[in-house]
Amino acid sequence: MNTPSNPLPESFGSQAAPAALSATRPFYWSLRRELWEYRSIYLAPLAFAGVVLLSFGFVLARLPHIMRTLSSLDLAQQHKALAHPYELAEALIMGAAFIVSIFYSLDALYGERRDRSILFWKSLPVSDLTAGLAKASVPLLVLPLLAFAITVVTECIMLLLGSVVLSASGLSVATLWAQVQLHRSLLGLLYHLVTVHMLWYAPLYAWFLLVSAWARRAPFLWAVLPPLAIGIFEKIAFHSSHFAELMEYRVAGGAEGASSMQGSFPIQPGMHHGLGHFLTTPGLWTGLLVAAMFLAAAVRLRRYREPI
Repeated sequence: MNTPSNPLPESFGSQAAPAALSATRPFYWSLRRELWEYRSIYLAPLAFAGVVLLSFGFVLARLPHIMRTLSSLDLAQQHKALAHPYELAEALIMGAAFIVSIFYSLDALYGERRDRSILFWKSLPVSDLTAGLAKASVPLLVLPLLAFAITVVTECIMLLLGSVVLSASGLSVATLWAQVQLHRSLLGLLYHLVTVHMLWYAPLYAWFLLVSAWARRAPFLWAVLPPLAIGIFEKIAFHSSHFAELMEYRVAGGAEGASSMQGSFPIQPGMHHGLGHFLTTPGLWTGLLVAAMFLAAAVRLRRYREPI
């Protein structure tokens, strides 16, 4: 008489891996959902990259003439003449990613309450914490890395087209490659993205997510008016502007933006100090703590907030 075998030992190995991976699958699909619903996450940087390449066509028409006049310029002027289009491309694509991050964060939790799709998403076995972390990952991780990848491809195409035009004109491409220094520029851009867009701007994006989870109408106004009102109240009541300076310090990229850009738009990738100096900046850790508090509040509001 045959004894039936116990299927547990045979299936144990095949069940262990799915069980181990099940914890990350809700987050993965929640992130996929954000990319599916908000196509501007990748369409806006791609559109700006297309504008950059289209505009670069006019630069290519003047490039042989620029190369012939370089001998009358010093090294700094040569670098500015050849590398400026590449630096401008980086600033425009990063600027597009920064703007998309702001408007995405303001709509991420507000939009699903407005169209009542939150009722469907809450019916799925995905926690509010997982959904909140997935939404926070878009401006803090996905958009900067996506914009960096688009910038790399765009500048490689620009450098390749410039080399083809110079070769067709009988000019050397060595000067172009030496002055552009694409590898150094891209490394500086990546460092800027990690330190400023992913870490320094974290409390800004978390604040926008909190407002998005709370506001019933006009989340942009609710995100802007309270800080503006605090700054005006402090100026009138105490004749000081500490809060306004704090906000300027945060938006300008902290010590990096203040020392390198002197108040200009905080997207230029050249503004960075050493990593050790950045990691010892008190504003970094204070900002990350505030970002964690804002994000925790946004997750809790999502749990109890009703559709609009």
